[in-house]
Amino acid sequence: MVVKQPRLKASAKDVEERLLVEAAKEDPSRFGELYEKNFERVYAFIASRVGNRDETQDLTSEVFHRAFANLPRFEWRGLPFATWLFKIAANQVADRFKKAANDLFVSDIFDYLPEPSTDFNLEEIEHRAQLFRLVERLPEDQRRVVRMRFAEEKSIREIAKELGRTTGAVKQLQFRAYQKLREQAHRDFGSRPGGRNG
Repeated sequence: MVVKQPRLKASAKDVEERLLVEAAKEDPSRFGELYEKNFERVYAFIASRVGNRDETQDLTSEVFHRAFANLPRFEWRGLPFATWLFKIAANQVADRFKKAANDLFVSDIFDYLPEPSTDFNLEEIEHRAQLFRLVERLPEDQRRVVRMRFAEEKSIREIAKELGRTTGAVKQLQFRAYQKLREQAHRDFGSRPGGRNG
């Protein structure tokens, strides 16, 4: 005897998102709402694969440009809209790697490079997006140090030189940023960004 699985009901969030997608298809000016809702997720997804802030910004922009252009062909299949955006992003990252390989005249070794992963963990991406939002709320000097230290991967000494400050002052700004991020995460999520305890 075959037992049919009960059909899962769409959550209110899913219904709301589907209606927003349909509204954006009818009225392209509504795409801005989809952009605002998904920007941090897409940025975090790309940043975790590229590691370069300028490229991450360029690719994120390209993902939304392509999504906007192809929205009329988007078909709702019960998955979050972000899933479609992540697929576009994964393709953009792969294309960027291929272009870089061709630009360096090493396309013959491209076969030996690992393929960028198209797998994604929504929870991890959401966690990164929340972290980006928290960093954006830091005071300007702390935010700048965090970006230079982790997005641009500069040393304390390089940051100090660029900002015209002592290494001790940069370390203090970084420490204050950590404290502020921890406080914000605890206040907003009850633990770390993403709601995970630890």
